[in-house]
Amino acid sequence: MKTLLLALAALAFTAPAASAACPAQPLSKPFTPWLDYADYQAAPDGGLEAGGAGWTLAGGAAVVDGNDPFLAGSRSLALPDGASAATAPVCLTIAHPTLRFFARGTGRLTVTVAFRTLLGLTVELPVGVLSGSGAWAPSPILPVLANLVSDQARFRFTAAGDWRVDDVFVDPYSKG
Repeated sequence: MKTLLLALAALAFTAPAASAACPAQPLSKPFTPWLDYADYQAAPDGGLEAGGAGWTLAGGAAVVDGNDPFLAGSRSLALPDGASAATAPVCLTIAHPTLRFFARGTGRLTVTVAFRTLLGLTVELPVGVLSGSGAWAPSPILPVLANLVSDQARFRFTAAGDWRVDDVFVDPYSKG
């Protein structure tokens, strides 16, 4: 309940989404084998092949060799217990409603979205919490409410346990 109240308060002090559209990005359907036929665009260095260019790594987070088995590439993000990593800024509009990625781990992986309010404050809100099975798998489809009020955001992944994250995507179209 407290999180919901904080989220509503944050939304009350946010700017409306920018009217300018995000620049066109290449689209793909990386989650088709899991019956998700939506088009997705990669977050900036979402595959971590450029070494996490633009990402902020903390607490032992590192880009390492090894990739999820589903998409091409050779690197992924390692998040030991207590580590976190935030993406480079991602362009968002009302048409960017969800986030999805591949992950493997044990324990919990918390995903948040950080964006700026009308008052210039940075607000960070929960997007989802994953429980690990130890095997690579696609994340659930995670709704991103920040797209209603901000034109840029950063997604933070925080590990409680040992995690790997790879191929981070946003959906540039609504599912409906």
